[in-house]
Amino acid sequence: MTIPEIKQFFFEDLAVGMRETYLKTVLSSDVIGFAQLSGDHNPIHLSEHFAARTRFGGRIAHGLYTASLISAILGMRLPGPGAVYLSQTLKFKAPVRIGDVIEVSVEVIELIDKGHRARLHCEATVDTKVVLEGEAMVMVPSRAEAEREASAD
Repeated sequence: MTIPEIKQFFFEDLAVGMRETYLKTVLSSDVIGFAQLSGDHNPIHLSEHFAARTRFGGRIAHGLYTASLISAILGMRLPGPGAVYLSQTLKFKAPVRIGDVIEVSVEVIELIDKGHRARLHCEATVDTKVVLEGEAMVMVPSRAEAEREASAD
């Protein structure tokens, strides 16, 4: 998975309403790779034969695979490099299937000066249907912190 554009925002650069979106097509190799990384080899994700007999009628991606795409935005685009994940809530609302195009979006909904925290609304959709939603809290470096670290090197 690649996110071609890297953006870095310092806490002072953020504003409520800032938003970033990422599109990703779910490949069978992604789901297999996620199973290898996570150790979750549930056949609903890996076996078409098994999954065909479930209420989903076929293989579905791991819920946390979909959620991991939120991390890609937070770490690479909004706020970007230097942001530290503090917490995440997740509500899984619908399955994601092999071949689906997931649109993941993150929006700044609150800025907390103390500790340079940002609260973000996170959502994933497939064909405009919400499949995942939640909130993330991240710690965002300030410009002064970044300058101090750079001068220490």
